[in-house]
Amino acid sequence: MAEQRESIVRAVGLTKVFRDFWGRPKAKAVNDISFTIEPGEVIGLLGPNGSGKSTTVKMLLGLLYPTGGILNVLGRSPRAVETKREIGYLPEESYLYKYLTAEETLDFFGSLFNLSRADRKMRIEQLLDMVGMAHARRRRVGEFSKGMARRIGLAQAMINDPEFLILDEPTSGLDPLGCREVKDLILTLKKRGKTVLITSHLLSDIEDVCDRVIILYGGKVRAMGGLNELLTVSDENRIVTPALPQAAMNEVLRILRENLKGETFQVDHPRRTLEEFFLDVISKAKSDKVETAGVAGGGKIAEYLSRGDEKSAVLESLVREPSVPVAPAESPAPAEEEAQRKENVGKKLEKLTGEPAPVAPEPEPVKVKEDQNLKEADARLNDILGNRK
Repeated sequence: MAEQRESIVRAVGLTKVFRDFWGRPKAKAVNDISFTIEPGEVIGLLGPNGSGKSTTVKMLLGLLYPTGGILNVLGRSPRAVETKREIGYLPEESYLYKYLTAEETLDFFGSLFNLSRADRKMRIEQLLDMVGMAHARRRRVGEFSKGMARRIGLAQAMINDPEFLILDEPTSGLDPLGCREVKDLILTLKKRGKTVLITSHLLSDIEDVCDRVIILYGGKVRAMGGLNELLTVSDENRIVTPALPQAAMNEVLRILRENLKGETFQVDHPRRTLEEFFLDVISKAKSDKVETAGVAGGGKIAEYLSRGDEKSAVLESLVREPSVPVAPAESPAPAEEEAQRKENVGKKLEKLTGEPAPVAPEPEPVKVKEDQNLKEADARLNDILGNRK
């Protein structure tokens, strides 16, 4: 029987009270909440401003100490160094050293996890390519736009290949292409068995990638569960069909009117989301090789982040364009070089004298030797050029 893995996060009666200078309770930011996060889940932590999301995240990271309750992360205290080694964190604002380049930034964060120089170099290459910033690897981070800095922040959150990834507003400042790439990355990490906690005000992003959501309000859990369970409207039906002939549509409408007995209903055409339409337009522009000075989109998911996902690796290998090996440029063989020299000299002679150039014998395939005819032609060419001066 397979061994059951321990919960990534276990919170029981978690409470955080902020106090004033005199120790008097000022605000109960988190009020007796309980939840678990299981391995391999993608969880959305939602709520309006001031609902307790950031306070909860800071307690998970060990930056704040709970006032009451029990909190375990990866089976240990959130403050344990061993716990922090297995966590990746992207804060809401990307606080990066503005005088370091993108490459130096990732190298710095990699060294904090005691990664070897070889591992850091390999991961930096893959991460910069993945977030579409390989072309700006030697630019200082202080010169970046918010979206570009956000991409570097996302890369630094994954430099240690974390078991538990906490992303606070991961798509903030990103264009729709970057948002799609972040969501694809999250789904890839999920396939690998990684656990991801996301806080975001963009509910469409949460809906695209999360298995469950936890909704906070006033420091308390107001709703929690799987998206299918929470979002399915069970007292309504939807039927989607290919386009029907008008006669068939009239018959369908007649049946609906008879059965609904005066209740209103709606018949319309399905719509794509604006994100789907936008990405389709960008994809066509790329296929037409339209040039852009902006971010062209990230590359494939970093190899070390996608290891272990055998199904994805097989699919990727099937759809990847076949690589065509490019042979290194070779210097011409000595015999070919000699023949080329003869041809060039002959053309010069014919141009200057009007006489046909002497025909040199074909070079021997192996024996490399300067031809006597070539010497004579060179000497004659020098005489002509000397006479013309």
